[in-house]
Amino acid sequence: MSTPSVAVIVVAAGSGTRLGRPEPKAFVPLGDGTLLSHAVRGVLGMREPVQLVVVVPAERVDQTRAELLASADASAALVVVAGGELRQDSVAAGLAQLAPEIGVVLVHDAARALTPSLLFDEVAAAVRTRGHGVVPGLPVVDTVKRVADGSVVETVDRAELAAVQTPQGFPRGAIERAYRLAGGEFTDDAALAAAAGVQVDVVPGDVRAFKITVPTDLRRAEQLVAETAGDAASGDEASAVPAPDAVEPEPSILPPEPVVEPRVLVPRVGTGVDVHAFADDDTPLWLAGLEWPGERGLAGHSDGDAASHAICDALLAAAGLGDVGRIFGTADPELGGAHGEVFLRETVRRVREAGFVVGNVSVQLVGNRPKLAPRREEAEALLSRFVGAPVSVSATTSDGLGFTGRGEGIAAIATALLLPA
Repeated sequence: MSTPSVAVIVVAAGSGTRLGRPEPKAFVPLGDGTLLSHAVRGVLGMREPVQLVVVVPAERVDQTRAELLASADASAALVVVAGGELRQDSVAAGLAQLAPEIGVVLVHDAARALTPSLLFDEVAAAVRTRGHGVVPGLPVVDTVKRVADGSVVETVDRAELAAVQTPQGFPRGAIERAYRLAGGEFTDDAALAAAAGVQVDVVPGDVRAFKITVPTDLRRAEQLVAETAGDAASGDEASAVPAPDAVEPEPSILPPEPVVEPRVLVPRVGTGVDVHAFADDDTPLWLAGLEWPGERGLAGHSDGDAASHAICDALLAAAGLGDVGRIFGTADPELGGAHGEVFLRETVRRVREAGFVVGNVSVQLVGNRPKLAPRREEAEALLSRFVGAPVSVSATTSDGLGFTGRGEGIAAIATALLLPA
């Protein structure tokens, strides 16, 4: 296994008194494991090897180390260390255990036990490409009021708010320096880092990364775990082969049914192409799910994300569902300015309804700008999360030929593989 350059510190030293359980929160049972074991599975599902640092109550160190090392999924780069009285003390204890090769550090709360692996991948990729702090967050959908002494003072503009999650990622040097300078108590590592002058960006979070704090949160997590286990069991039953000595049905007095050959389930492949010209105004550039500050934007009814649209066309073609223009018409005012995520998630939903799952997707950008290489990993992680399957992104130029060579726009070509569900 290659030497990890990313470390994930899983903070699991809290008592979790609001959960109303006798054991520390991270060790509360959930499905076939605990909150901590589910959180660790998310980390170990990342695309790259990581150094896993688990911070637990002092009396749980030996037990946790033995259980993780005994697990078939346990990472070789594993450290279990005792935490402190405050969350900051626990994170500091984890930082002290980092291997010399680590360049990117993710800090994750075990209480967000069902955080998917792709969110870890996306945050790590964003830290590498941006070179500063990155946290996942979800837009605030409720109306928020500022209240004083029980009375409403004002309504807060929710467009400027985000509900921040973990993992929160940082360059190693930045987070270590922030902890050395930390004075006072902070609610999360992003606040601590920002107080030390570290820039922190927000990337799209995931609804599954919710924090388990009170009993209703735990019941929600238990329901999600049970549904996932039920789906897996249903799939196993559907693929089971009847026993050879199964009881034959009673003979029927009706004429025999005509013999119908079973439908052969094979993979389906689709191709999608999308083209957008550069806009004449100061429209921002959105491409491969990302905003590209300082780059000239693409014209379109939506955000003009040629890569996302090409992927949608490829998925729809493979499933035999038509194309983007048929399903997402430009006459729909709700799609005005919509980002690629909106199209991708709806396309994947339709593909699943049609009886398929996405195997993988490849998309190639054709154009002179922007330069993809510095943000390739970030784009791949983000698109993979939207699609729910691996997405590879590449780029090329047309050697000065055609509209892309003249710098008039960008083209994208995508290929998608679907598998029968």
